[in-house]
Amino acid sequence: MVGAGSWGHSASYLGGALVALLLSGLAQPHDVSRRPPWDLKIDQALLQIHNELPDEEVTVYWLSDYCYQCVYLELNSVPIRRTSEESSIAPVAVDSQHAITLMVNSITKGKELCRIYYHFGEFGNYSLMIRSLPSNISCNIVINQSPVNSYLPIFYAFLIYMGIFSFLSLGRFCVNIEPIRNWLYKKMNPRETDRLINSELGSPSRTDSISGDLPAGVWSTASSPQRLRSLDTFRGLALIIMVFVNYGGGKYWFFKHQSWNGLTVADLVFPWFVFIMGSSISLSLSSMLRRGCSKWQLLGKVLWRSLLLFLIGVIVVNPNYCPGPLSWDNLRIPGVLQRLGCTYLVVAVLELLFAKPVPENSTLEAPFPDLQDILPYWPQWLFMMTLEAVWVCLTFLLNVPGCPTGYLGPGGIGDFNKYPNCTGGAAAYIDHLLLGEKHIYQHPSSNVIYMTRVAFDPEGVLGTINSVIMAFLGLQGGKILLFFKDQHRQIMLRFCVWSVLMGVISIVLTKCSKDQGFIPVNKNLWSISYVTTLSSFAFVLLLLIYYLVDVKKVWSGAPFFYPGMNSILVYVGHEIFENYFPFKWKMKDTQSHAEHLTQNLIATSLWVMISYGLYRKRIFWKI
Repeated sequence: MVGAGSWGHSASYLGGALVALLLSGLAQPHDVSRRPPWDLKIDQALLQIHNELPDEEVTVYWLSDYCYQCVYLELNSVPIRRTSEESSIAPVAVDSQHAITLMVNSITKGKELCRIYYHFGEFGNYSLMIRSLPSNISCNIVINQSPVNSYLPIFYAFLIYMGIFSFLSLGRFCVNIEPIRNWLYKKMNPRETDRLINSELGSPSRTDSISGDLPAGVWSTASSPQRLRSLDTFRGLALIIMVFVNYGGGKYWFFKHQSWNGLTVADLVFPWFVFIMGSSISLSLSSMLRRGCSKWQLLGKVLWRSLLLFLIGVIVVNPNYCPGPLSWDNLRIPGVLQRLGCTYLVVAVLELLFAKPVPENSTLEAPFPDLQDILPYWPQWLFMMTLEAVWVCLTFLLNVPGCPTGYLGPGGIGDFNKYPNCTGGAAAYIDHLLLGEKHIYQHPSSNVIYMTRVAFDPEGVLGTINSVIMAFLGLQGGKILLFFKDQHRQIMLRFCVWSVLMGVISIVLTKCSKDQGFIPVNKNLWSISYVTTLSSFAFVLLLLIYYLVDVKKVWSGAPFFYPGMNSILVYVGHEIFENYFPFKWKMKDTQSHAEHLTQNLIATSLWVMISYGLYRKRIFWKI
C-alpha cells in the first residue's frame, strides 16, 4: 500500500503542474472583441441614455440591489434634445455585478418620471430609451450588443480540475492492481511522512505533539505515532480558499468579501481557520501533558507562539505599505495573524488552566460519561459567556459620539445617508480610540457599495472577542475527538448536534434575513450571528471530512492535506511573494475575468505544489 500512496502523491504533484499548463488556455482575451467602443472596466456595461422628451432635461440615478437602505446616486444628466428628429444621448458605464434600479427624474419639472429594475451583463451595450407617450413617460432598456458570459472561465476551470481528478482516480485504480502496485513499491519505496508533526497553532495529533520542544521558527522533522488527517485537510481547505480569494478570486464579486451584511465564499475561510485552530489546541495540550510537560513550560510556548504570530503579522504581512521600512505613521496594527495570535493566546491559556492529560486508551472517569467533554469545563463556558456579554454590552450600550447607540450599519450612503461617518458603530469607535485612524485598515469592503468615508478594520479589537468564541467552539470539537476517540458514531452525532444548535441560534439572531435580524451575519464586525453561522457550517464540514478521511478512509485529504501541514509557511509565503513571478505576471488584458482567474488559480496551485514538495522532503515550518 506504500506504493499506492506514492502514486497518489506523485500524481497530485503532476496534476498541479498540469493545471498550470491547461489553465493558460483560459487566459486568452477572448472577450476583448466583444466589448463596446468605450473604456469599460471589469464588471461594467455601457449604457447610452436617450432623452427623446421634447422639452425636458432629465437626470438618471442608480441604486445597487445589494445596497440596503441606500440613497440613489446620480448617474448622468441628459439635456433637452436639440431637434425633433434626434434625441440627446449621454453614454455612461454601469455596474454589472448586481441588479440595479434606475430612476429618471425631470430637472425641468422637478419630479420623478419612471423607474426601471435591470441586471446588466458585463461589457454589454445597452440603451435607455426615455420617450413621451400620450398618457405617460416610457422608460425601456434596449440591448445594442449582447454581453459576454463572464462565468464561462469558471466552467472551463471546473472541467479541467474534474479531468485531473478523473486522471488521478484512474491512476489510483491501476495502482490497486497487484503487479503494478508491487512494481511501484520497488521503484519508489518512499519513507513514511504521515508521522511528521506540524504544530504552528497547536498540533492536531491525539497522541503526540512534543515537537513543540523545538525552537520556534525552525524546520521540524519530529515524529508522532498517529495523526488525524481530517483536521489538516480541513485547515488546508480553508487555507487554499483563503489564498485564492486573497490573490483576487478571478475578480468575481462572490470571491470577494461581502460589502457589509451577508456572506460570500471569501467570508467563510478565516473563521474556519480559527475554528480548526481551536480544535488543534485541545488535542495538542492534552498530548503534551500526557508526555509529562509542565503547564508552566506549555505556558511559555503559548506566549512565544502568540507573540511570534503577532509580530509576523505586523512586520512581515502588512497591507499598509509605506515608503521606507516600518514607518510607524501608517503601520496597520490589527490583521489576520495578529488576531490569530491574540485568539490563540486567550483560548490556549484558558485551556491550560483546566486541561488534564486524557489517557491514550481510556477516558477519564466522570459522573456523566456522555457529557465528559462539557461538564468538567464549566468555568471555561462561564468565562466565554461573560466575554460574549462584554461584546454585547460594548456593541449595543457604548455611547459613540455622533452615532446612534447600538448602531451596526455601514455608514456611508446606507441608512438613507443619516450616519455617513458611523461605519461599524462601537467597533470602529474603539479601534479609532485605542489604535488611531492611521493604524487600522484604510480600504474596507464597505467602500465598494456603501461608499464609506472612514477607515474601518475587519480585524479590530472588539471583533477579536467573537474570534475567541469561534476558536472555543473549535476547541469543543477537539474535545469531542479527544474524549470519544475511535467512537466514530458518537463523534459524528455530536458534530451534528452542535451544528444544529449553532444553526438554531443563528436563525433566532438573524430572523433568516440578511439585513433585518436582531444581529445580522457580518464578517466586518465578526458579529455573534456570524460566529454561530460559520461554526454551524464548520461542524458539518468537519463531520464530512472526518467521515471520508479518518473513518472510511476513501479520501486521503489530498491536495488540501499538504498545505494544511505547512499552513503558516503557505500563508506568510503567499503574502510576501504575491507580486512576484510566477505568482503574478503582466497581463495582456487586465479587464478580463479569464486572465485574472487563470493567474489566481495557477498561483494557488503553485502553493499546493510547494507544500506537497515540502511534505515529501519532510520539511515543516512551525512557530
